[in-house]
Amino acid sequence: MTLSTKIGIDKPSYLERNLPLYKQLIGVVRFFQRWPVIPIVMLSILVLLAVFADVTGYDPELPALRDRTLPLFSEPVDPLTKDLTRHWLGADQFGRDTLTRIMHGARITLYVLVISAVSGTIIGTTYGLVAGFFGGIIDDILMRILDLVYSIPFLLLALVAAVVFDPSLLVVIILLAFLAWPAFVRNVRAEVLTLKERDYIMYARVAGASRVRLLLTHLLPGVINTVIVIATLRIGQLILAEASLSFLGAGVPPPTPVWGALVAEGRDYLNSAWWVSMFPSVGIFLVVMSLNFLGDWFRDRFDPRLRQFCLLYTSDAADE
Repeated sequence: MTLSTKIGIDKPSYLERNLPLYKQLIGVVRFFQRWPVIPIVMLSILVLLAVFADVTGYDPELPALRDRTLPLFSEPVDPLTKDLTRHWLGADQFGRDTLTRIMHGARITLYVLVISAVSGTIIGTTYGLVAGFFGGIIDDILMRILDLVYSIPFLLLALVAAVVFDPSLLVVIILLAFLAWPAFVRNVRAEVLTLKERDYIMYARVAGASRVRLLLTHLLPGVINTVIVIATLRIGQLILAEASLSFLGAGVPPPTPVWGALVAEGRDYLNSAWWVSMFPSVGIFLVVMSLNFLGDWFRDRFDPRLRQFCLLYTSDAADE
């Protein structure tokens, strides 16, 4: 017997007619809550932009002065570009296609991030494993070195490096790797200090396992979840750091297209050609937010305490 029948109305209520739709909507919401669909889609778009950066046909560094500051969806008028596709996202102050430069900037961003993030992850994880495993004076020395590294202002170091060395892609990668590795050390060290007192580590010692085997086979798998979470969250910070370096002129030198430099180049044309800075800024925002959401998902997925709390909360809500 339906609700409308109970109250003496033959016609089904609006809620009863749309109940299957509500159930489907609830299922979709729960699916998006359980899996990081939107962050994965955004990051997949970033990868596709980097892979297919050459499909537009434009040269990201070649000026076409007759196409200067053309608005969105404009046809090219310069003899160098008149046979190519539209400027879907407009053109910059030198007539270069904005979409093409954003796509090539995504390629360079991915290249820089992968190398610097992997390097920083390996260095920081190894550093934390060694400090936590050996302890004693080795741990004290390594932690004091880490405190010294934390005391160095990153932007000041980057500006000094830009003055001492010529700005280049290699310098940016080294600076970002230097920024990335300290974030892993304290968390990995804390995990190792706990894990090395476990019974299975004691049994491995008694069985004659070497120190290298203990570190790589028994301790490293125990900290890998923490490393994945930190790496995912750190990549977003590296994107902001790379964009900041390029914006300040300490990053990859022009005319190489990188997102931070694109924002800096368009700041003088915000009134007449806002798209030059707007779209790279939106790209940075979406990628960083996606990485932060993905890092939060990994943290919730891998942290047993948070997972247990979510289960308890869900069961309490169901009881109510």
